[in-house]
Amino acid sequence: MNDRLVIGGRSFRSRLMVGTGKFASPAVMRDAIEESGAEIVTVALRRVDLSKPDDDMLCVIDPEKYLLLPNTSGARDATEAIRLARIAVAGGLETWIKLEVTPDHRTLLPDPVETLKAAEILAKEGFTVLPYMPADPILARRLEDVGVAALMPLGSLIGTGLGVRTRDAVEIIVDQASVPVVVDAGLGLPSHASEAMEIGADAVLVNTALAIADDPVAMARAFRLGTEAGRVARLAGPGATSTQARASSPLTGFLE
Repeated sequence: MNDRLVIGGRSFRSRLMVGTGKFASPAVMRDAIEESGAEIVTVALRRVDLSKPDDDMLCVIDPEKYLLLPNTSGARDATEAIRLARIAVAGGLETWIKLEVTPDHRTLLPDPVETLKAAEILAKEGFTVLPYMPADPILARRLEDVGVAALMPLGSLIGTGLGVRTRDAVEIIVDQASVPVVVDAGLGLPSHASEAMEIGADAVLVNTALAIADDPVAMARAFRLGTEAGRVARLAGPGATSTQARASSPLTGFLE
């Protein structure tokens, strides 16, 4: 399909983004990313040493093949997130940032106030900002107003694998958004990725579901196929649902 994902003026074939945490080894991570078909790979700035080209994480992610999307995971407020974003640029990465502000270590829910504050400052500094956010349609509009390049509402709590528990809110965000919507966090199965794409998300991001699978490479392939299937289904235009049975074959015909 000639169906591209466009974020910040940059075009991508794949609508599956992949995170890099929790994998058993850099080699397994490399193979899973390759099998996923992803072109955008996220990495926590707190986990890599940008001053060392031979860092295990950076060595297996080819910058010619993937957009390395640093994230501010672990930031507790806007000030910390902004500092991490600036460190990424100083370390030689592009001015793309996955903005995460999660002060509550129990739920890892994104702080809407601090996220909006950081997004506004980073966007003004020229960053392509992709904020991890609660599935809040009002916040989504505010984030668009300050210039983010995409919206990343959570499907469910990070690492839970519970799927798109925020479906109704995500559908509203999709309906009103003028930038791409990427469902991030909580997707545990390829069917969850399909569901997110079927309801209109432009892309999905997955990490834990791949990393903790018995076979991360096979699971990466499954998520690639699930994401593609959901996108095709969305473009195909699903028929309306009904609370009553409707025959798929005629009830009258030549037998009469």
